[in-house]
Order: sequence, then C-alpha cells, then structure tokens
Amino acid sequence: MPSSAYSRSEHLRSLWPWLPLWTVVALLAIFSHGPMPLYSTRTLAVAWEMWSHGHWLVPHINGQPYSDKVPLLFWMIHAGWFVFGVNDVWPRILEVIFGGAQLMLLATLARRLFPNRPWVAKGAPWMLLALGYAFLFGLQVMYEVLLAVWVLAALLTLTPKAQREEPRWLLFGLCIGAGLMTKGPVMLLHVAFPWLLGPLWNDWANRHRARWYGRGLLSVLLGGAILLAWALPAGFSGGDEYRHRLFFTQTAGRVVDAFDHARPFWWYLTMIPALLFPFSGWPRAWVALGALRRPLEPGIRFSLCWLLPVLLAFSLISGKQLYYPLPEFAGATLLLAGAIAVLREQRPRLGTTAWLGTWPLGVGGILFAVFLFVLPNLVAQNLMHGEFIDSTSQYSRFFSVVFVLLGALLLLRGRGELRRLAVAGLVGVLALNTLFTLTMWPNFDLRPAAHLLGAADAEGRAIGYVGNYEGQFHFEGRLTRPIERLTEGESIQAFARLHPDGLIITRPEKLADTDLRYPLLVQPFRSSWVVVWPASSLAAQRAGHTPAEPPHPTRLYQIDPWRFRALQ
Repeated sequence: MPSSAYSRSEHLRSLWPWLPLWTVVALLAIFSHGPMPLYSTRTLAVAWEMWSHGHWLVPHINGQPYSDKVPLLFWMIHAGWFVFGVNDVWPRILEVIFGGAQLMLLATLARRLFPNRPWVAKGAPWMLLALGYAFLFGLQVMYEVLLAVWVLAALLTLTPKAQREEPRWLLFGLCIGAGLMTKGPVMLLHVAFPWLLGPLWNDWANRHRARWYGRGLLSVLLGGAILLAWALPAGFSGGDEYRHRLFFTQTAGRVVDAFDHARPFWWYLTMIPALLFPFSGWPRAWVALGALRRPLEPGIRFSLCWLLPVLLAFSLISGKQLYYPLPEFAGATLLLAGAIAVLREQRPRLGTTAWLGTWPLGVGGILFAVFLFVLPNLVAQNLMHGEFIDSTSQYSRFFSVVFVLLGALLLLRGRGELRRLAVAGLVGVLALNTLFTLTMWPNFDLRPAAHLLGAADAEGRAIGYVGNYEGQFHFEGRLTRPIERLTEGESIQAFARLHPDGLIITRPEKLADTDLRYPLLVQPFRSSWVVVWPASSLAAQRAGHTPAEPPHPTRLYQIDPWRFRALQ
C-alpha cells in the first residue's frame, strides 16, 4: 500500500470509536425535543424570513434587517431546504455535522502539533466530546459551532506538515473569510494571536518572519475582502440604519460598553471550572498543567499562544457570554491532552497513580445519584420545592441508576482512564438532557402558541407583542408578517382600535383570574407565562372594563405540578 494511502487509512481508523459514539449521542440529544427558545428559534426565524420573503442578501427578523449576524449559516440552512423542503430537521443535522467536523479537525491539529506524541491526537477528541457545556450548546442552532470549525481549519493551515513547513496561506485566508461570514469580525480575535505569535511556536515562522507576517497579512486581507464582498452590497440594500449598525454599532457596542451581556473583567475566570467540566474535576489534569516546565513543546506553546491572549481579550470586552469562547474549548483540550502526555512520559508515577485518577468524579456521581433517589421523598415531605425540583422528582429515581453506574465506571482503575471519563461525561450529559426533556421541556415548548398565531396570520389578522419580541414564534408558526411590538398603556389601546380582530401576546410573571378566563391560550414559558389575547379583550381589561365573554374556554397547556399549585 502506498504511504499516502496507508496514512489516510490510519487516520480513518483513528476516528473509531469516538466519532460514531459522539454522533449517535448527539443525534439522540438534539432530536429529543424541539428547537430551544430563544437561541435556536431566533436563528430559524431569521432563516425562515429570508426564505419566505426572498431576502437572500440581507438577513431579516420580524420584518426588519437583522444586523446582528452575517448570513453564511442561513445560506447553509437554505441549501438543505432547497433539497428537503422547509423543516427543522436539516438545521439540527447541520449542527451535528459541524460538531463532528470540529472533532476531526482537532484530531488532525493535535497530530500536526504533537507528531511524536500520538496519544494527544487520540485523547484530545475524547476530551472535547465530553465537555458538558460545549455539548449542550452544540445542540443549539447557532453560529458558534460553525465558527469553531472555521477557527480550527484556519489554525490547521498554519501548522507544519512533514512534507511542507510553510503554511497554506490561501486556505488560511479562505477560512478567515468563511469565519467572518459566520460570526463577523470576532473571527479575527480567535485566529489572530496564534498567527501574530507564530515565531514563539513555529520554527518556520521564526526563520522566515517577513514571509510569515507578509503573507499572513495578505491572507487576512483576503478574508476581509470576502466579508466586504457581501457587506458592501448588503449595507446599501438594507438602508442607512442597517448599514450603520452593521459596520459600527454591533461590534463597537459589545467591545467598549456593552448594550447586552455586560459583565466584570474577571467573569470568565470564575466560569472556567464549569466550562471544562468534567475535566476540571480530574486531579491528573491539574497536576499535569502544574508540572509543565520549560522548554515547552511546540504544541504546548501553540496552545498557550492561542488561549491566554484570547482569554485576556474576551475578558477586556464588555459583553460576555459563556459561548463566546466556544472555539477555544478545542484549544483547552489540546493543552490538557498535551500536558498529560508530557506527564506520562516525564513523570510516569504521577501519570498512573490512582490517587490522581477519576475517583473524585466517581464519588460525586454516586452522591448525585443518591440525591436523585431521595429527591421524591424530599419533595413529598416539603423539605425541598421549586419548579425544577418538583418536575425532576417525577423521574429522578430512574436516572439515579444511570449515575450510580457512571460513578462506578469512574472508580475503576487501570488503562483507559481518559476514555472512561469521556464516556461517563458524554453519557451523563445525555442523561441530564433526557431528564430535562421529560420534565422541563414543556415549559419551553412554544408550539401551541406558535400554531395559534400561525393560523391567525394566515387569516390576515394582525398580531402584537407586549415587550421585546425575539422571533420565537415565526418559524414554528410559519408567520409571514411581522409581529408589532407594543408597550403597556396607549400602545395596546391604539392597536386594538386599529385591529379589533387582532391578537396580542403578553408575558406575565404571574397569572390573574382574568388571565384564565378571557384569553385564547395560556401556556408556561420558562419561569413566566405566554398569554394570547384577543386584542379587544386585552384592551378592555387594561382599561378597567369587563371583556366580552369568549366563545370558547381558554386553552390551558402543559401545567406542571409546581405551577398547578401556584394557580390554586
């Protein structure tokens, strides 16, 4: 067999068994319930509005140009809709494909950066697939998982191969352009530091600095040109306000003085243990990081040149969300896997001792199982209450068995420690997602309200929303007209006068008696309620009058025991 064919065969064999395992678990999880409000429903709403109104250049939401996002993900959703028709299956399949591609790119990146440590290429994907937060967020129809694919692909083009040390600059620029078309200028933040600090980890960059920076700059300009090729015509097509927001307000507003998600400088540091769970609970990982000593290997230096500056940059940015640094989760697992590989070689006793094994997580899993088992008793005896607690207690004992088994798996010793931890982490997250589906998902399922609104929209009836509408009904209801945003007071009265047969949606924290008598529909949503009113009935109620008796009783959906008690 030729060497190239043998190499490809080896690479394909290295995907087994983590890629099939992750794919099966991801498919089970992502199709266990519908698209999640508000992240997935908002993305689907934008894709649907572009599709239904032919807005192929400028994303739209609720009748207005949507300057928050660029269109590559929407175009990829549309590509599937052209083939399979409009559905919510294809967008979720896309997210699973993106996640699998991310794992494969990480394995290839690890193989390039640690050519003398094949264990890193085998271990890093196992670690990434087991990260609980990354897995759960990967179930959302969002932009960050696709962005992570482009980030890893761009960084892969910078790494040396046995046959070629110089980066593939054209591919680097194309990947930057694809990332810019996925999430905008933040793509540069994810890839800039490994390139700018290239001489610290890449021998070719250290020997050819002029070519490294000169050609790298041309690649960045190529990526920027790809973005501008869309942004300039889109800006002129979307109008002055859209153009201003697209080029200035969105990025600057989040960096300097966030109009959304503003948090303190140190916030990301406090979130690292949760983001890296379960590996943040694995003593060997922390010991391996602490045992690193100079001179560091190129792969370790690469990871540090990537992670530390990006963490600092994101900390300096005013707007913060846990999913903003999602592409760096792969870098974190690369660093952890590299550090553990070094520890196993240089300090074999620390690399194998059971005292640094997964037993703390095993003990924690068993204690969590005990809690799930006794939870129904705690609720029955009024020792614990809450919406999540009461709902979960209905099924918690069944899931306690799962966590006992996972805890026992983590208490085992011997070879395969990382794989056991990864499997336990992946199955544990799947179990929690399933428990959520069985208990809490009805409080997030907006299909009843969306279908009612879709029928009204098809009849030509106007729809208003009291508060900030974020597109959560548009895709599921297949709405074709915008929902008017209203405020309490005269806004509701004016809407009712103009559209006496219209509908108005409210989001009360608690329900009054009239909220169960005169509306068309009432359903829980998160910790509040969605109430769909005839516009004339709500206007009369808000004006202090008694609304007309409805022809049909109010439809009341999916009330869990906790909310039922609150209604009594």
